[in-house]
Amino acid sequence: MTIRAVTFDLFDTLVDLFVETTPKAEWGGRVVPRSVVDLHARVSRHVSLEPEDFLDHLRRVDRRFRNSHYAEGREVSSDLRFGALVERLGIDSPALREDLVATHMGALRGQVGLLAHHVDVVAELGRRARVAVCSNFSHSQTALSVLAESELDQHLHAIVISEDVGIRKPRREIFEAALEAVGAAPSETLHVGDNLEADVRGASELGLRTAWITRRIPDPDQALGDFQGPSPDWCIADLAELLDIVPPASSSVS
Repeated sequence: MTIRAVTFDLFDTLVDLFVETTPKAEWGGRVVPRSVVDLHARVSRHVSLEPEDFLDHLRRVDRRFRNSHYAEGREVSSDLRFGALVERLGIDSPALREDLVATHMGALRGQVGLLAHHVDVVAELGRRARVAVCSNFSHSQTALSVLAESELDQHLHAIVISEDVGIRKPRREIFEAALEAVGAAPSETLHVGDNLEADVRGASELGLRTAWITRRIPDPDQALGDFQGPSPDWCIADLAELLDIVPPASSSVS
């Protein structure tokens, strides 16, 4: 069947997130991401906390949401996460929550990189099919900013982020939202992503075809061999390979 729509994961698919090069700092007798030190500094304007105590509060907030949200495939927005931290610390300051979100997301955006040819690939795919982002992420505005700064957004028909849907891949609801946004059936849609569980299993179980991008996977053969789920329809090392999978349309996509 003709591929009428292509949906993309965002991080480590359309753009790369280099968490391995996140700036680090020695703090409280340990090495932590520099952003953690910055978060603590902002909290310390309101309440005095030792580094270990701050980390403990943050871990407890994250553990709470792992049990209440992530276990069920629900998204935890950055606003909710840092709002819960501020509440746990007994601080009455919506502005602090916003500051913590901005600090955390600013650090993350600093680790994002784009391969230059990805824009050309997505632009060409947009002439062949309806193209959308379907991605897990806790802060939609940051995702939109990343897409805008890279100019990828100019070639997208829709952007579906888990914060807005409230549900994370591999649950079907977020894929269904993306399908509705592009107006395509599962059988005529290709989903592209780097995560075998979230992207390949989630999309396959709904009937989408899948392309697993391995560019950022250390050992693709090992990862695929260990995966107890449906095999991707295609394994690609570069997004440009999609141009051989999605043929030129006989007419323009409206």
